[in-house]
Amino acid sequence: MVDPKIEQEAVDSEEILRKFDKESDYRNLTGFAAKLISAIAITFSLFQLYTAVFGVLDAMIQRSIHVSFGLCLIFLLYPARKSWPRRKIHPLDMALAVIGAAVPMYIVVNYQELVLRAGLVTTVDVIFGISAVVLVIEAARRVVGIPMISVACLFIAYAFLGRYIPGQLAHRGVDLATFAQHTFFTTEGIFGIPIGVCSTFIFLFILFGAYLEKTGMGQFFIDLANAVAGWASGGPAKVAVLSSGLMGTVSGSSVANVVGTGSFTIPMMKSLGYKPEFAAAVEATASTGGQLMPPIMGAAAFLMAEFTGIPYVTIIGAAVIPALLYYFGVWTGVHLEAKRLGLRGLNRDELPKIKKILLERGHLFLPLIAIIYLLVSGRTPMKAALYAIVLSILCSMIRKNTRIGFRDIVKGLEQGARGVLGVLAATACAGIVIGVVTQTGLGLKLGSSLVDFAGGKLFLTLIFTMVTSLILGMGVPTTANYVITSTIAAPALILMGVPILAAHMFTFYFGIIADVTPPVALAAFAGAGIAKANPLKAGITASKLAIAAFLVPYIFVFSPSMLLIDAHPLQIAQIAVTSLIGIIGVSSGVSGYLLTEESLLERLMFLVGGVMMVIPGSFTDLIGLGVLVAGVMIQKQKSGPRKVLQA
Repeated sequence: MVDPKIEQEAVDSEEILRKFDKESDYRNLTGFAAKLISAIAITFSLFQLYTAVFGVLDAMIQRSIHVSFGLCLIFLLYPARKSWPRRKIHPLDMALAVIGAAVPMYIVVNYQELVLRAGLVTTVDVIFGISAVVLVIEAARRVVGIPMISVACLFIAYAFLGRYIPGQLAHRGVDLATFAQHTFFTTEGIFGIPIGVCSTFIFLFILFGAYLEKTGMGQFFIDLANAVAGWASGGPAKVAVLSSGLMGTVSGSSVANVVGTGSFTIPMMKSLGYKPEFAAAVEATASTGGQLMPPIMGAAAFLMAEFTGIPYVTIIGAAVIPALLYYFGVWTGVHLEAKRLGLRGLNRDELPKIKKILLERGHLFLPLIAIIYLLVSGRTPMKAALYAIVLSILCSMIRKNTRIGFRDIVKGLEQGARGVLGVLAATACAGIVIGVVTQTGLGLKLGSSLVDFAGGKLFLTLIFTMVTSLILGMGVPTTANYVITSTIAAPALILMGVPILAAHMFTFYFGIIADVTPPVALAAFAGAGIAKANPLKAGITASKLAIAAFLVPYIFVFSPSMLLIDAHPLQIAQIAVTSLIGIIGVSSGVSGYLLTEESLLERLMFLVGGVMMVIPGSFTDLIGLGVLVAGVMIQKQKSGPRKVLQA
């Protein structure tokens, strides 16, 4: 049972979600308007399921219909201004919804004629093309936010003003007709790879997540985490790490994950004795890392598979060790803080029993197990998601307490369509950026400039790429962030000889970790809202807890074996073990505690020794191990005989 005081401390999670996650700040409609939106959303999901079952349509037709549904729903659900009423649809938004649905359908209606014209555009084509760009940018502003459209507008300006830019970045310029044709009528712009992946894989996985939520998977993860770790030192914080990590496997949103599990775990952490800022940071860090954890890893992993040409199952296999290292680092930071404060776990009598949980709801794991099996056995991600959706509904029927009825199945269709809108707007807007890059050759120019600026040194190039990813991640969703950085920064790393998977995974990691990195750490700020904590302090603390995420990408760039690239089992084991030891050292140095409080010299020893252990190479490992052993000996002398890591 949950302490009544904890329940009283719990805040309105919906309000927090609306504040920090623009995707959740939609209209609450009733009557005919609500039924209209439900009908459109359900039809959207049925269209996606139809193409998943009977085969995807021609690329431009599939993607045009997908964007048509998405724009229509966005303008109906998200008001142009915050001050506009939330209980009814403004006439302007209704008009934009109709236009938003009609403009992409221009391609569907005139598809044969457009193919026969082979790139020749008419005045009407230009009008529809420019209208589509404006509609996509406005939709992204409403759902994604100003940072995303600022990037898109900057790239559009570059396309038209390139002839006036001096130096290496100059180009001959683009006229309005050429821009409209390339951006709207080809698969290099709005209807490029990002929206292509969104209209196939991503939609189905989001729909899969919606049905898992209907079965009570979120509460199942929380109860399971409580049973496993609630009794340990600082139990509620470890519950947050486990439950948020598990939820992250099926949720692509850091902020939504924070609010979903944090409304339960953060008050529990505070009641145990953790500071509000630390409680918020733990939840934010754990929730953000969910996008790094296979088998789903958020929407960006599907884009990575398309951009790199590497099978999705290979990508999730490569992500396993880095993700485990990340969560091990967060777990270690939580444990050391609990030991420092002398915090105990919850009474076992207050916690659910693991055997009972598994007997009653263990069957909810079956769809996740099935999706891994289907991917490994060679099924496409689209088919794997489709079968998993069906299986999640069937598995829910096994027991009464998880059973979902026909109404829930229909609601799941609506929820899935709503859930994809943020990704749809972000990927369509990112498509505009890609269109400019391919049209002007900017990607290669920026990649070369980045390498030149770093003086041809890989380490400096990595630092510049990391900073670029973190800056772009300030308020830009992970999906769009990855699209932009993989287009601009990843080529620079590949030019330096970094394997393509390692280069893309590097930008992917730092795009995600931007959610907990100040000054715009949306996940940490959402956690701070629940904890009633100082947002900036929560963000700084979250960055410390996520220290592994700042180290791991450098490891797999310099030692791709961590990503299972040309790796031998012994080599993988060595990297994993030394990295685990190194992360303990770094976490200890950051927190200033291991067996007892650390002096400045001891903290430096643990930081240096930990980093040396993390850097691949036997020589650095030996030096790092020696420094860490010396640090532990000093700690033992100060504290007396104690175990380094007790439960």
